[in-house]
Amino acid sequence: MITSILEYLESSASRYPDKTAFADLDATCTFEELRLRARRVGTALAEHFAPRNPVPVFMEKSVDTIGMFMGAVYAGCFYVLLDTKQPAARISQILDILDSNVIVTSSKYQKDLEKLEFKGTILLTEELEKTPEDSFVLKSIRDQALDTDPLYGIFTSGSTGVPKGVVVGHRSVIDFIDCFTELFHITGEDVMGNQAPWDFDVSVKDIYSGLKTGATVQIIPKQYFSIPKNLLDFLVEREVTTIVWAVSAMCIISTLNGFTYKVPDKIKKVLFSGEVMPIKHLNIWRKYLPDTMFVNIYGPTEITCNCTYYIVDRDFEPGDVLPMGKAFPNEKVFLLDEEDHLVTEKRINGEICVAGSALALGYYRNPEQTKKAFVQNPLNDRYLEPIYRTGDLAFYNENGELCFATRKDFQIKHMGHRIELGEIETAMDKLPEIRRSLCIYDQAKNKIVAFYEGDIDRKQLSRSLVKYVPNFMVPNVFVQVDTMPLTKNGKIDRKELTARYQEGR
Repeated sequence: MITSILEYLESSASRYPDKTAFADLDATCTFEELRLRARRVGTALAEHFAPRNPVPVFMEKSVDTIGMFMGAVYAGCFYVLLDTKQPAARISQILDILDSNVIVTSSKYQKDLEKLEFKGTILLTEELEKTPEDSFVLKSIRDQALDTDPLYGIFTSGSTGVPKGVVVGHRSVIDFIDCFTELFHITGEDVMGNQAPWDFDVSVKDIYSGLKTGATVQIIPKQYFSIPKNLLDFLVEREVTTIVWAVSAMCIISTLNGFTYKVPDKIKKVLFSGEVMPIKHLNIWRKYLPDTMFVNIYGPTEITCNCTYYIVDRDFEPGDVLPMGKAFPNEKVFLLDEEDHLVTEKRINGEICVAGSALALGYYRNPEQTKKAFVQNPLNDRYLEPIYRTGDLAFYNENGELCFATRKDFQIKHMGHRIELGEIETAMDKLPEIRRSLCIYDQAKNKIVAFYEGDIDRKQLSRSLVKYVPNFMVPNVFVQVDTMPLTKNGKIDRKELTARYQEGR
């Protein structure tokens, strides 16, 4: 039984030393090159970071970035990717939470880094990679490592306006990826077409499936998802066989009739998550790739990527509900009602709860939120059994298959990202022209709607918000109101605003 994901890398480097492990538009690296680079970087990072501490990596996804990730792991630490295109204010919030005075970056991102006004130590990848490997240091770190040690941190949106850092350990990733690659027959013969940003947990399946099996990971440039021809050319030229994409990424191709230009017919496995897959779009994909396995996978960051899967085994029509399927072998998934009773009846909604070794280690330096989300299983009064309450509602259909219903609260899934509407409201409140704000989600049209009191026009408001939140969190619709309607308790009347919007849309 392996105890560190480094054993994935080392095993693949031993079996396929000269095989391409990762490739982007500008560079490639073999498994052995990645192993040697990571050990040098790990030696250098060990001088700046104590084990089990976060290593902030201020870069975009690339061959160079995976070297920094694995270097952080060799140093006994866990990596946190800071997207260079995120607003400076948000990155500063994350750095405050990490409490780190060291950032790892490349010289190509130094102009972006200047916007942060970071006062700490900056370590450049170009210098880290020149450090001679110290096998004694690396061995001593490895000897003290545990399989429960943290591997990576991913920051999700927080309802209080402060991002939450989900920390996931080696054991959780190992248990998940071992099941994932076996269930979907991912092997060293596969080529993974990486769509997801590396600060989004969909990417974990690409990175670690590749490292475990010896599959090559082809890193697709973000801009190609705005140019379907380039995207399809890439998939064909790089001979991609497996894609693990957000639903919204798949819909780009089907919306713009991309398959009439070219069909990447070497793709044999398509796994999708992040949002409810529209049946119309799924059917387009299945029409052009009739011999491909399609899999609907579900799960939040807090349970290591996914907890349920459904291999599409029949035809669906628009309006049908695509099942979530069943739990991965290393996880237990069940529904609880509002009184914490187990839901087993068909067509009755319950909150999706997850137990098992895939649970995250909690939210970094945030014990209050950790205690709220990771709780004792109310069905078990015999021994400690932590579960994660997802806040999502689901039900069992007539076939006994689990199906997604909706969010329990105001946390939403939008453009493949999990978003707390409260964080957008907090960002709007930072603008001096805004007096009050409230956001709702129009699920039918997949739009974030923001109501506000204030003297600012919609275009200026949209431009101003980009300083505080990523583009995918900027509302699609802005509605200016003279005064917010209030309930008898003095709270903004969300139902009244929703009704006004629905009447006027």
